[in-house]
Amino acid sequence: MTIPLRLRVRARWSVMLAALLAIAALTMPLGAQVEERIDYDALHKIRQEAQENSQVMDTLSYLTDVHGPRLTNSPGMRKAAEWAKTKLTEWGLSNVRFEPWGPFGRGWTNDRFSATMVSPQPFVLHGHPKAWTPGTNGRVTAEVVKVTLNTDADLDKQRGKLKAKIVLLTPQASTFSAAASGRSETQGPSFEPLLRRYTDEDLRSLQEDAIRTGPPGRRGGPGGTSQTEKFRRKRMAFLEREGALAILEGSRGEGNGVIFVQGARSGEDMRQADSPAVLPQIVLAVEHYGRLSRILDKSIPVKMDLEVENTFTDSDLNSLNVIAELPGTDKKDEVVMIGAHFDSWQASTGATDNGASSAVVLEVLRILKATGLTPRRTIRMGLWTGEEQGLLGSRAYVKEHFADPETMALEPEHEKLSLYLNMDNGGGAFRGIYLQGNAAAKPVFDVWMAPFADMGMTTFTMRGTGGTDHLAFDAVGLPAFQFIQDPLDYDTRTHHTNLDFYERAFEEDLVKNAIVMATFAYQAASRETLFPRKPLPSPRKPERRPAQTETR
Repeated sequence: MTIPLRLRVRARWSVMLAALLAIAALTMPLGAQVEERIDYDALHKIRQEAQENSQVMDTLSYLTDVHGPRLTNSPGMRKAAEWAKTKLTEWGLSNVRFEPWGPFGRGWTNDRFSATMVSPQPFVLHGHPKAWTPGTNGRVTAEVVKVTLNTDADLDKQRGKLKAKIVLLTPQASTFSAAASGRSETQGPSFEPLLRRYTDEDLRSLQEDAIRTGPPGRRGGPGGTSQTEKFRRKRMAFLEREGALAILEGSRGEGNGVIFVQGARSGEDMRQADSPAVLPQIVLAVEHYGRLSRILDKSIPVKMDLEVENTFTDSDLNSLNVIAELPGTDKKDEVVMIGAHFDSWQASTGATDNGASSAVVLEVLRILKATGLTPRRTIRMGLWTGEEQGLLGSRAYVKEHFADPETMALEPEHEKLSLYLNMDNGGGAFRGIYLQGNAAAKPVFDVWMAPFADMGMTTFTMRGTGGTDHLAFDAVGLPAFQFIQDPLDYDTRTHHTNLDFYERAFEEDLVKNAIVMATFAYQAASRETLFPRKPLPSPRKPERRPAQTETR
């Protein structure tokens, strides 16, 4: 029997189409070959447990009110870690442990601080010591002098004039507010709201910006050139030799009682016992710095009382990460990870940076355990320390378990990690996810996010974001993601400031975030295949980082 031409042509096209589909299936990312489904029964159980029995705010109170601040290697950090370990064990989680890393250096605690202008009239000053700086060896009363020390010529000009003086350092005009300096040519106040949520237009702009600029995100926080670091060392050595008693600086920002304060930045790593000597360093509120500065500009002498008592802790120079697991079933050797950084700065209890995120991650494990859900893969939690000094804890963990980004020699565990989910941009509600340039992740997250449209979680952006612990995983080719969060007052009032307390976290947002993260972790742990990955990166040269890097 002769087959008609149209049928022969149709048959050839059918064979060709089948071949093309077969090739596409072989070349398609593994995770994209499986139809994504939402386990609505699991989602219902997660929502119910999170909304009816939430412990997230109680957990946050213990991490902040009771055990904050959690400066890396400080007694507060270690007590908070012990509390978290005990609580995880009580909840019935498995393999609860500390994983040491380091060496990091000494712990540090501010035990007492007071500063008062005593003349031309009494006035209590509002400020905070920088981390890893020494105290004043008791109460001192001394004259305050205002000096500019930004060049070698400035140092020569002040030689022999600073003995037994408290030094008020003038800021760089381009980085300090007009309220502090009194100079009209510097940045003025902002009229933007201090607290806000993303609008639909904000979220659309975030997506459009990714289309224009591509996926790369920020790599981390402010660093400093070698010349900057070299001069900082030189300036501090000069002030030490000259016999100055302490350094006063004004906070960055616009004021309103907000003091941004982190660690010493004299060009050396002050965490080490053999670091060169430095002076006590105090960051004052913009308004209080401004008052002192303007009085001194009028050639009116200023005298102040200052007392700073700080304690260095040398008992263990290594730090630690807190690890716990919910074991999987038939795929238990494969792992889904969730995490947040555990450490904070010293001027407050570190509620939005990053106690809220740590509380959410702990709550996720509690929820999953309490619901009795049985994920196929193991769900593992990591609470990282040393994040504020350069993602140190998460980088140490990744290097130990997965790969060294400088060589890209892979550990056996590398192929077993499905994905890592991170929270660390304040306590605001999740609104979407940064895809970190991983295009194959979007179809998966599309399905996972659909049930949360009522919570306002609707946005993808191909761009990456930086300055937090998912970067350690992404650097060795592992799928790692940070959520897009409502900013609230994170950048304006709480991030690295004296106002970052429990009151700045909102229960509704944290409960929502725990529901989303728990569902995503469970979905990833239950899907048939591992999460899709980007190609492995090439080995990279070691980063030239300042001795004490501040992130974001």
